Amino acid sequence: MRKIFTLTAVAALLAAGAVVAQPGASQAPASRDAYAVANVTASTAAATAPITVAEVEAAQRAWGEALVAIATEYERNGQAAATRLAGQVLDSAYGYNLGPVAFKPTLAHGEQTFRTTREGALAYFVGGNSRFAGDTGFALKGWRSYEIDNAAIVINGTTAISTGNVMLTNSDGEVTTVDKTWGWVRDSNGALRIVLHHSSLPYAPN
Repeated sequence: MRKIFTLTAVAALLAAGAVVAQPGASQAPASRDAYAVANVTASTAAATAPITVAEVEAAQRAWGEALVAIATEYERNGQAAATRLAGQVLDSAYGYNLGPVAFKPTLAHGEQTFRTTREGALAYFVGGNSRFAGDTGFALKGWRSYEIDNAAIVINGTTAISTGNVMLTNSDGEVTTVDKTWGWVRDSNGALRIVLHHSSLPYAPN
């Protein structure tokens, strides 16, 4: 992604007729202004570029890998370390910095079914929060691998939605399948952020 920004910035500079300074050369104010304009142009282009299916699939894989990483971190270094890692994952993958997130976890109920705040999401993944006493830490359940089977990926400009199954395998080889829907938007830097996450166990009719 950094290379894309760089190439876009250079293209914007050339289009504006700016002079690219050589290393160590003095730079005129007009040239600095051109760089500023180019950086804004590149950032705007990244933030408004249509989301692609490849980006959605990459974001899904990143989520699965992060879940396994949190489970592994918990087993190796304890809950505090897992909580730190989970917090980093939330801050990089979810849109809580943009506002409430429509997060309905698999194993949540009652008044705490929906985790629209970062605190509630973190508690769901790693537990240890007295305000969410029923949470035992979904990410701490020994996950070792994941598989994602998309039923559909819907792209609409800078938003995207996917729905399908996620199969999670734990350290005992047991597989848990969940029905999952994710929704993403681009943030101002062009990164995908999860703003919708609905997960439930498959319906089993009697």
